[in-house]
Amino acid sequence: MWSCEKCGREFKNTNQDHYCGAINAVDAYIADQPAEVQPILQKIRETIRTAAPDSVEKFSWKMPTFWQGENLIHFAAFKKHISIFPGSEAVEIFADKLTDYKTAKGTIQFQLDKPIPYELIDEITRWQVAVTTVGDKS
Repeated sequence: MWSCEKCGREFKNTNQDHYCGAINAVDAYIADQPAEVQPILQKIRETIRTAAPDSVEKFSWKMPTFWQGENLIHFAAFKKHISIFPGSEAVEIFADKLTDYKTAKGTIQFQLDKPIPYELIDEITRWQVAVTTVGDKS
């Protein structure tokens, strides 16, 4: 077991990448990321904000989150990728457009060494807004 000196959490892998800060605001979260990742996170933030203009930006699950009656979408930076978390239905609905990206239940990973598909993030967010407003994600 390895224990992080900063937060005290224990992990199986030595020096496992994780987020352990006590940050609770989106601006602080982005500012805490590597300088080369900050503009990408800001652009993702603006893309989501434009696609979901009535949503409220908050910090949830230690991630920037857009909320509109429920969580619409989260995003977070990792060592080699940025993930968005639009929920499992969105991943299923957009599966044909996500073949170039690693996905898991409710999660989409965009590798930092490849272009970030902001238009796709916009489309997914707009879908989330539409189905949240209607209340039916089918």
